[in-house]
Amino acid sequence: MATNLYDQAYELEKGLRQSEEFHTLKTLYEQVNANEEANGIFANFRDIQVRLQEKQMSGQEITQEEVQQAQKAAALVQQNELIAKLMEAEQRMSTVIGDINKIMMKPLEEIYGTSEQN
Repeated sequence: MATNLYDQAYELEKGLRQSEEFHTLKTLYEQVNANEEANGIFANFRDIQVRLQEKQMSGQEITQEEVQQAQKAAALVQQNELIAKLMEAEQRMSTVIGDINKIMMKPLEEIYGTSEQN
């Protein structure tokens, strides 16, 4: 019997959406968005992150001023309890997704791992 990988992927998506990690993340994200101060701090932090990542990916040098700006934004984020909780929830969700990715990649690792040993 053939396995429909896309159907299984959609089942995995459904499982992620039903997980405690996802529900916690979603709830905290909604709370940050509903809090004007936290939302502003978080939006600024994300904008800085995106801008620096884009510069880095395009090979542009990041200035000392930009590094200091990012550090100040990160300090504000860490001082806000609501955002700190959101970032912890993001990390837990990221860990779950990373673990799932490792599980999904096992068949390929077995193939390439075996051929490298020969």
